[in-house]
Amino acid sequence: MELTDSNLTITRITKGKLPSLPFLAVKNHILGKKFTLSLAFIDLPTMKKLSEEYKGDDTHTNILTFPLDSQEAEILMNLQTVRSAAKHFDMKYQEHLLFLFIHGCLHLKGYKHGPEMEALEEKLLVKFWGK
Repeated sequence: MELTDSNLTITRITKGKLPSLPFLAVKNHILGKKFTLSLAFIDLPTMKKLSEEYKGDDTHTNILTFPLDSQEAEILMNLQTVRSAAKHFDMKYQEHLLFLFIHGCLHLKGYKHGPEMEALEEKLLVKFWGK
């Protein structure tokens, strides 16, 4: 299943429908309208394999970001991992999914883990989730 709209392509390789969240609005706000982003929801075995290959271990199973150049990137997510982790963060499944998408976009924008990134994540989650 695939959806393409204004420099954002969303593909779900696993079973089920595409999550309905403001992915395009988040992408445009953080990365800009001209930035081309591919978001793919993939299965857990593939996610573990890519995590091992690119991160050196198979534990990065919720989101992986791949900058391709200054105006193009890919984000891979595993919905099974996102769903199970949501409870740990005291979030609803779709809220956690949106949070991780924001997190990935901020990494692509150049942010590193830390207080500045965390504050921006919270601000953007409130803006796009409405909490």
